[in-house]
Amino acid sequence: MKLLFALALVGCIATAYAAPAERKVKWCVKSSEEMNKCTALAAKNLQFACEKRLNTLECIKAVSAGEADAITLDGGDIYTAGLKNHNLQPIISEEYEKEPKRCYYAVAVVKKDSTFGIRDLKGKKSCHTGLGKSAGWNIPIGTLVDMKQIDWAGIEEKPLEEAVKEFFAASCVPGAKERKLCQLCKGDCSRSQKEPYYDYSGAFQCLKDGKGDVAFINHQTVPDTEKANYMLLCKDGTRANIDSYETCNWAKVPAHAVVTRKDPELAKTIYNSLVAVKDFKLFSSEGYGAKNLMFKDSTKKLVQLPLTIDSFLYLGSNYFSSIQSLTKETAAKPSDSIKWCTVGHAEEQKCDMWSINSATEGGDKIECPNAGSVEECIKKILKKDADAMAVDGGQVYTAGKCGLVPVMVEQYEGMKCSSTGSQSSSYCAVAVAKKSSGLNWNTLKGKRSCHTAKGRTAGWNIPMGLIYNKTKDCDFSKYFPKGCAPGSEAGSTFCDQCVGKATTVGGDVFKCQANTDEQYFGYTGAFRCLVEGRGDVAFIKHSIVSENTDGKGADWAKNLKSADYELLCLDGSTKPIDKYTECHLAQVPAHAVITRQDSRRVVTTFLQDQQSKFGSESSSTFRLFKSEGGSNLLFKDSTKSLLNIQSQSFKDFLGNEYMTAMESLRSCSDTASDLEKSCQFCWE
Repeated sequence: MKLLFALALVGCIATAYAAPAERKVKWCVKSSEEMNKCTALAAKNLQFACEKRLNTLECIKAVSAGEADAITLDGGDIYTAGLKNHNLQPIISEEYEKEPKRCYYAVAVVKKDSTFGIRDLKGKKSCHTGLGKSAGWNIPIGTLVDMKQIDWAGIEEKPLEEAVKEFFAASCVPGAKERKLCQLCKGDCSRSQKEPYYDYSGAFQCLKDGKGDVAFINHQTVPDTEKANYMLLCKDGTRANIDSYETCNWAKVPAHAVVTRKDPELAKTIYNSLVAVKDFKLFSSEGYGAKNLMFKDSTKKLVQLPLTIDSFLYLGSNYFSSIQSLTKETAAKPSDSIKWCTVGHAEEQKCDMWSINSATEGGDKIECPNAGSVEECIKKILKKDADAMAVDGGQVYTAGKCGLVPVMVEQYEGMKCSSTGSQSSSYCAVAVAKKSSGLNWNTLKGKRSCHTAKGRTAGWNIPMGLIYNKTKDCDFSKYFPKGCAPGSEAGSTFCDQCVGKATTVGGDVFKCQANTDEQYFGYTGAFRCLVEGRGDVAFIKHSIVSENTDGKGADWAKNLKSADYELLCLDGSTKPIDKYTECHLAQVPAHAVITRQDSRRVVTTFLQDQQSKFGSESSSTFRLFKSEGGSNLLFKDSTKSLLNIQSQSFKDFLGNEYMTAMESLRSCSDTASDLEKSCQFCWE
């Protein structure tokens, strides 16, 4: 008995200490062919299991409910998966062999012996990859609606499918409910392999078989051996050879992506499991009776996406808007207000005062949506949850990469960086130290640094770009072992010297946040970091010291003397604070107002009206360019007026010198935010 008990005990202990079984990744499949491929994968790679559902939507539901873990989707389905009721996110992108590697082009393909163009499609027969698919439905139908080829005023008038049915003589749109849209289909018209004309190859086969006159597919679909027999329909009404898709396409669409629940650990498990696959061709469907099973057959590798990306950022604002225009249930009503995005409590308070005073003066209604950072505001503007805000050059760069445009620039009257003169809408980035420190530009390594915020122009991009050019080392913590750069990763060396909202209990809650809740945020905050001994050098704008010394500035600065501080010049010398024309790190673009391209006119008209009412220093009710309870709120306090920006490009606004500096700094991948990486993922 004792022996049996001992053996049982040993067995229990062995069980308790045994390594836990690896979590299996449950892949959702939609057809018997896909199930066969998935089963073959799972037989050779034990970290996978397979879950079968009837169609894509049922798979999306299964992943959302935890009954499955992953599925690869196209853009239209990524949009559906990202809606609140499913709340999935793309985590891995397919990458293709040919450029663009992380995107594809939506094209319209016709037989070479046909003679019609895009404006002659009414009454033709059409082949589509599937209802709600990117290249096969969303892009072509959205384009034809925008061009007013398809007459559709919105779902309140009639369903979109009905309008499409009336436009084409007959169609095959797998997944459609309208019988006429299934008229050309060969099988059951489902969005599955049961319909032979489903997906890219199926839509092309529909055209090849003579069923349809045009096929809406992607640029990789037509086999090389058959390209000579087909042509592309261009949006300008012309036709082009099948390989001219870069100049003759209907849209550029992000690659198919794997989606899952918003769980960072699950995302990592899925990616690690896929890259660890051995003895199995993930990107081949040969031998399973269909094409593009689990992944597109043209995929060459998988690329992990930033964990902060969502379906909106992955698809891009233009594509997102085009899908919304086809799925909206009611016609969107134009807003009668301007939504100015604010960062932090102090900016929100000033914006509220602006709103009250504007309404009193009979002006436009102003709303003040709030966000925790400028990047969150950029997202809000992209999603139309906000309309505009003023940002610095580094943020203009990020916003531009995401598709926003600078429309008005702050003017700082009489402030020029060189003796020969320069544009008034610019300022100098400078390095400031206490005169007693004995520091110069060449002895900064190993010292503590104070920055306006990570990613800001004078406070980060310019000085760190110069340091990178000197060291070629992307690990800036080796150069500055301690510092305060609000917006840095919590716990990093560049959060070490930050203090948060030091005037309140629990300042650590706000420590290192990239907004006014961090006491050392912004130009004045970085200078205060230096003043209070938390850093040895401050990277700021040239006018900040004079604005906060010799009796000027807030209470904390009332006893400061400008003569106690000096500028650090790039040649290793130092100069008095007022010699910035001779001693600065760079001349940089002024802060600018950003918005969406389609909101340019509305925003500029609004701001011209508002600065005529509240822009002068004599305004008795509210001053647009003056801050109470903080500094540089909404606009820089040194702003005299806002000027229209004529250029349509953020690159032209920033200028070659600044763009070169930014591109150089981007040699360090960590200097680009997840937002910037997400916005540019398809176009890298």
